[in-house]
Amino acid sequence: MYPHERSLVKQLAGQPFALIGVNSDRDREKIRETVKEKNITWRSFWNGPEGTRGPISTEWNVSGWPTIYVMDGEGVIRYRNVRGDAMDRALETLLAEMGHEVKITHGAEEESETAGGQ
Repeated sequence: MYPHERSLVKQLAGQPFALIGVNSDRDREKIRETVKEKNITWRSFWNGPEGTRGPISTEWNVSGWPTIYVMDGEGVIRYRNVRGDAMDRALETLLAEMGHEVKITHGAEEESETAGGQ
């Protein structure tokens, strides 16, 4: 998923879009290594030493990882657990509702990273 997310962050720079992650790994140092290794450039919060039972996942009723919420400009969850092309279409729809016509595409960079297992 990281290559797809990285591509979205790059393509939607300057748009009313934010990607926020929550990491459930109990080891904070391991998270730092993963962020660096996977080139995670967007904000990612730690769910605490309780891992998947931490405060963020508890508050949001997350029971599986990854869980994806796509919210509109008012903070209303409009899509849940959309991935890949479905996530792209959801984002295009919400951005269009705000008057930002975009066509999300993913280039060779994402494909080559996905093939390489990142």
